[in-house]
Amino acid sequence: MTIRRVLARARIRAAAVLVPGLVTSLLMPLSSAQADDSDSLSMESYMRPVNAELLDLTELQERPSKLRGLSSEDSAQAVLPRETLGQAKNFAQLATEASARYQPPGRKPLASRAPTAISLPEPPHTMTTQECVAGLATKTFYIKSRYAMCSGKQFDQVWLRNGRPVGTSRFDVLAIGTIPKNSRTVTITYYFTDFTAAKENGVAAMGITTKGSIAQRWPSTAAYTQGGVTMPFTRTWSQLLGADTYKHTLTVAAGQGSTGMKADLVAAVYVPNISIKAPPAWTTEPITGGDLFMLPPRWDKAPYLPNAAAGAASWAVTTPLQYSTAVGAPEREVALHIQKAFTTPGMTQPPMAKKDVPGKSPDPGLTRLYWDTKRREENRNRSVYNCGKYFGEDYATSAGYARECDEYPMASTYEGSRHSDYDHLAEPGNFSVLPVKREDNGAAGNLLAQFYDKNRVIDGPDDGFWVEIIS
Repeated sequence: MTIRRVLARARIRAAAVLVPGLVTSLLMPLSSAQADDSDSLSMESYMRPVNAELLDLTELQERPSKLRGLSSEDSAQAVLPRETLGQAKNFAQLATEASARYQPPGRKPLASRAPTAISLPEPPHTMTTQECVAGLATKTFYIKSRYAMCSGKQFDQVWLRNGRPVGTSRFDVLAIGTIPKNSRTVTITYYFTDFTAAKENGVAAMGITTKGSIAQRWPSTAAYTQGGVTMPFTRTWSQLLGADTYKHTLTVAAGQGSTGMKADLVAAVYVPNISIKAPPAWTTEPITGGDLFMLPPRWDKAPYLPNAAAGAASWAVTTPLQYSTAVGAPEREVALHIQKAFTTPGMTQPPMAKKDVPGKSPDPGLTRLYWDTKRREENRNRSVYNCGKYFGEDYATSAGYARECDEYPMASTYEGSRHSDYDHLAEPGNFSVLPVKREDNGAAGNLLAQFYDKNRVIDGPDDGFWVEIIS
């Protein structure tokens, strides 16, 4: 499917959600089945990826094997995003592919190169249906930020008379999860879109039951408050046409989380489920459908994060820190250094035969080191020592301007230069140092500090990030 076609379908879907009158105009005429007593009427429903090709009734009639293929496609189990972090990561299978990701607009050139002048934009906290559908063009999940992500499923029905396909219908379910800034309330908004039907069917009275629930939480004693639509809720196809969206909220009060790493952390797995029941006169399995996918909400409270008194929620997914090599980017020299460590690690200092620094992808990523100030200082001291050893003791002034020792991985990560002293599996020397301009080093440090705050990155192994070099 081409991107142009996907975006065109996204526009149609958005119109179907936002303009109820247009929904019915998109439908093909529905016809109620008129069956003799001897006729057997049945309905089969299949759960497929959003943007799957539409079913062709003629093809279904001519190729019975097509239905068996749909059954195989429908058997895939619900998964978590590949980028899931923390305890939720081991709860269920992860998606085999990386999620679609939002690319923030490039930062504008600064009038001042002072490190304090650089400002990292606030991550998005909202998402439109158009963005969700376009993001799901070829992926199972779309992650716009740690505060806005979505997934969805397409449901196709085949209507059969005496075992022969006589009609089709379909609809999509999108679930968009958003979290306001500094809020402990997670909102999952359900959108039912792309209703179409053809030929003989009983779709108007088909029952669609939606249930969103917490499948697991850590610690298990943590209580949560639900709001919005009462789960589960059942609507017929006709009732969902042009209906308002359905919002389900989850709020976890502070003070219930694990005290490990001093973060008052509550993690969970949220599972949307759809079940479909055939209308009267049609037979099928009693309930058709299943779990759509899984989302990993998280609630934290830590004194070193914004809104320290109350904490906030986020999605427990890893996300990248972006550094730019563009001319004029205030962190350019640091970005070039990290790029070199990623692409030609053998040309960096200290020398190491098989250097392979972490953090160039989510796995293995980087983890924040906050509470152990001694270890952060040790990371920094070892890096400065290596700058002097390999670039001369006068490296700070030898270029004719002020320079500082830049280290990667950063001193504020567990993967910093002293990593091997604390982890016997880590290789000594698997880091890189380079003298860079003081202004660039300061700007990169400022970006990192803002990234930690704006993405609520907590200390320890339950969180993580990686570095993405852009130009």
